[in-house]
Amino acid sequence: MSVHDELTSVQRCLEDLFRSVGRLEQQFGSGGLEMRRVKADADRLRESVALLRDAAPGIERPRRPDLVSISDTPYDNTLWTDSDDEGLGAHDRHAP
Repeated sequence: MSVHDELTSVQRCLEDLFRSVGRLEQQFGSGGLEMRRVKADADRLRESVALLRDAAPGIERPRRPDLVSISDTPYDNTLWTDSDDEGLGAHDRHAP
């Protein structure tokens, strides 16, 4: 198996673990020290697998698009000459 497949398998197992921990929490309550430790350990495992996924070689990560800054200065009004208002038509003509 590839590293990506192994990490995906571990991720699925962690999701099953979290579902099981949730069911246990409903039965035992969330106030006990043991339950809090189990939840903390499961959260730590999730974070560790996320770190492994980030450090794994050859895994394509989704690339964030480049941000485009938009100026706060108003547009030049000459850009809109001879343009129609969408759905309204040109301002110098009347609708039928």
